[in-house]
Amino acid sequence: MDKKFVIGVDMGGTNTVYGLVNRRGEIIAHRSFPTASEPTAEAFASRLGENIKALISDCNADDAVVGIGVGAPCANYFTGEIEAATDLPWPSPIPLGRLLSEATGLPVKMSNDANAAAIGEMSYGAARGLRDFIVITLGTGVGSGIVCNGQILNGNRSFGGELGHVKAWTVEDRPCGCGRKDCLQTYCSAKGVVTTARKLMAKHPESRLCLLKEEQLTSKLIAEAANAGDETAKEVFRFTGEVLGEACAHFAAFSDPEAIIIFGGVSRAGELLLAPLRESFDRNVLHLYRGHVTICTSELNEADAALLGASALGWEAEI
Repeated sequence: MDKKFVIGVDMGGTNTVYGLVNRRGEIIAHRSFPTASEPTAEAFASRLGENIKALISDCNADDAVVGIGVGAPCANYFTGEIEAATDLPWPSPIPLGRLLSEATGLPVKMSNDANAAAIGEMSYGAARGLRDFIVITLGTGVGSGIVCNGQILNGNRSFGGELGHVKAWTVEDRPCGCGRKDCLQTYCSAKGVVTTARKLMAKHPESRLCLLKEEQLTSKLIAEAANAGDETAKEVFRFTGEVLGEACAHFAAFSDPEAIIIFGGVSRAGELLLAPLRESFDRNVLHLYRGHVTICTSELNEADAALLGASALGWEAEI
């Protein structure tokens, strides 16, 4: 029986989750701590390294762990550095790969979080057996991982395929954190969904959404209102699906994917989002691709997906 394991690390702006994973993609144990709890990146890497060693010891996996895979915002696959990550509290570049390897004595492989999600889908989820697909993550922002001929599209500095920063077809001058306006994530992220809801609520004061305090409004509650029959909430997801569907139609033209896999909190709206997304995709896509691209949601448990994607990188790090 193969007794080898890897460590997967999902490093987010709020929390860092790390876990011990076997070759079947089973998470043996996992723990977390606040990402910004240390004053420097060096202190963070040292704490993460000590925590990982403690987890390995507690699981009696000493000498059985072959590598560490890290999914992190703006992580460069080639250098192991984090570059220009606006959601992290430390100055860039952050040589996390080198620091974590020094702290643990294990080889480390890194990628940005959306690419890690795509690797997770290819290894354990909806993209098993596929060689050409796109994963689009709908969370606080919009991320994407593009796989062509079985290989992640990294680009020159590992920033290839930032589809969340492709401009959306609609023009409302919505400001994006990148400094531009009307990026796709200003419409299709969780924040974008809330922005759309607020605009529609101003026109429809009868909506049950108007009973919520502004700080209570979330994509989850909007979906609940839509499922309960609120027409304004339904319109929020119809609009979001329209925007995302047309964007996906354009994306299909440059990579000819077998599937586009939607992942993240906003995707939990299910058919409220997917039905208008598919309709918009079919209406806007070039005829060459119509009927040849499956649009679906992830098969991975959301709580585990990022960790599993990162862990798949750990097998690449194996010496």
